Amino acid sequence: MNYRTFLTVALSAVITFLALRYNINFNVDLTLLSIAIIFPLVFTIRGSFRRREKALEHLSEFVSSIKTVRYFLLSSDELTDEKKAEVENILHEINEKTLYHLSKKDNDIKTLDEISHKVYKFVLEKDNLVPAKLKDRVFKYARDMHESIENLHGIHSHRTPISLMAYCEIFIYLFPVIYAPTIIYNLGVREGDWVAYLVIFITQFTLISLYNIQNQLEYPFDNIGMDDINLDNFKIKR
Repeated sequence: MNYRTFLTVALSAVITFLALRYNINFNVDLTLLSIAIIFPLVFTIRGSFRRREKALEHLSEFVSSIKTVRYFLLSSDELTDEKKAEVENILHEINEKTLYHLSKKDNDIKTLDEISHKVYKFVLEKDNLVPAKLKDRVFKYARDMHESIENLHGIHSHRTPISLMAYCEIFIYLFPVIYAPTIIYNLGVREGDWVAYLVIFITQFTLISLYNIQNQLEYPFDNIGMDDINLDNFKIKR
């Protein structure tokens, strides 16, 4: 329920009232309208759901790779407790900043790149304290971490084409113009005008609700909507 819901319901009421008042009715095959609205909606909802599932997959890989890097470096006997605390702070910062970046609609990833680069910088600076075999393992999982961050940023920045979303929304608003007179013609409404209002309201409410669901699934990181991803579940310290 949002402003689109009230707008479409109000628009349906006005158009239905005018069609009944001026006896505007005609018989139009609604199959074309179903193809014009339902098919794109189903397509975009399915695409948004897949992106959400991919986001969950990349988030899980992101957290597991950070934890693995942490375990490798903390298991090194050459590193002092102070250095281990430093690397823990670096990994914690990467985790927190990445999740914060996803929760905000900001496409600038430069700061996140600089933070994630600290792992590589730490290992190079402590070259004499990190054995070559351990270094290779750290870099391997650090690569997985970077890959997960890039995939998440891609999902964060690129969504369903705006033109397709605008197409669906415009056709939903235009739908009552054709649907209301057709329903009136098919029902042959005389004294039961409320039947036409009810059918048109339910149909229009269903269409705009599907659109709103798709719109919320489109960006699964902002905690707006019941099906959004809870980013707190992907923190190292939880």
